[in-house]
Amino acid sequence: MAVSKMCFSFSLFTVIFWVSLSSINGALPPSCKSIECPSYATIHEGDGFEIRRYNFSLWVSTSPIQDVSFVSATRTGFLELFDYIQGKNKYGTKIEMTAPVMTEVFPSSGPFCASEFVVSFYVPGANQADPPPAQGLQAQKWVKKFAAVRQFGGFVSDYNIGQEASKLHASLLGSKWSTAIAKSKSHDDKPDVFTVAQYNSPFEFSGRVNEIWLLFDMQDVSMHIKVTI
Repeated sequence: MAVSKMCFSFSLFTVIFWVSLSSINGALPPSCKSIECPSYATIHEGDGFEIRRYNFSLWVSTSPIQDVSFVSATRTGFLELFDYIQGKNKYGTKIEMTAPVMTEVFPSSGPFCASEFVVSFYVPGANQADPPPAQGLQAQKWVKKFAAVRQFGGFVSDYNIGQEASKLHASLLGSKWSTAIAKSKSHDDKPDVFTVAQYNSPFEFSGRVNEIWLLFDMQDVSMHIKVTI
């Protein structure tokens, strides 16, 4: 992915005391001990990354949001999803908060630096059989999905997501996972897409865990599987 193409403006809303942690791969986000998170199996642990397999999971996603700022777009999408879980849906159902809040980033190479973002909420198990529909939101089903994942700490900003995505790509170079990701994206008209997963409330200042995901599909994985969540 040509990360240099990404043109995110630094947002005034970015928390100025962001603290970077060099590598916390493999850490269970503290929020997953108190609220529901999607389950996965770790099938490989590498230097600065891990490969996960997510089986069936259901997400509710916003329509694409056009913005020059990841922080601004995620805030816009999260407010839509927060209204949804508070009962602004066809059933009037209140839904428990989960983690992570997931933002897919579709970088733009255009002259105005406007990118596209889709913000998603993991539907808790109690609602997965019949998630309440809502105007402007769509259900997104994962039957089986693989993810190359890099964890990092602190607050997410328009600046550090590009850095962390670059580090994930660098750690994957030359590996069979890099080949699998490239093969999976060979038929994708937007191969530069990556995902940012945030596990914490903005009011939590310690123990913050964020992740960069490169999602891909793969038909055959023949290796030892270690369940971590």
